[in-house]
Amino acid sequence: MKRSLILGKDTQEVELSHQDGVTTLVWEGQSHPIDILELEPGCYSILMDGRSVEVRLDQAKSPDPEAHAYRAMLYDGAYEFSLVDPRRALLSGNSGAGAGGGLLTSPMPGKIVKLLVKSGDQVQEGQTLLVMEAMKMQNELKTNTTGTIATVHVQEGATVETGAALITVVAAEA
Repeated sequence: MKRSLILGKDTQEVELSHQDGVTTLVWEGQSHPIDILELEPGCYSILMDGRSVEVRLDQAKSPDPEAHAYRAMLYDGAYEFSLVDPRRALLSGNSGAGAGGGLLTSPMPGKIVKLLVKSGDQVQEGQTLLVMEAMKMQNELKTNTTGTIATVHVQEGATVETGAALITVVAAEA
């Protein structure tokens, strides 16, 4: 399970997987075998890289309703962090062109299934611009602004990487 770990202003991509009886944590691109044992509700013993640490986890409040926020208490203090499913950006349209217009980019690798606009089209805030398939899900990517489609950088059937330019929107004059 991949997640974006948000700790203060820093974001790291983390993945926790369990295969053939071994749990692995992928952090900063490196795999670490890890053992997690729940000692009592909310209290865990974690063994990683030959070190053991006890962690108490409590839920915390988050301004983002899609984030799972926690407060972790360790021997050296308390830390608040959030875990967010990176696919949420696709579903919420967070990668859309902003209020000043701009470039709609791909939030993750995928395939362009359907283009719903062409250059010169007028679009409204919240309008779906294209449908992208990623992680076996079809997701609608939307604009966050009202304006005109300046450039469509992709075509139907194209495979794109994270951050690829998809559509440029020029904001309407106020």
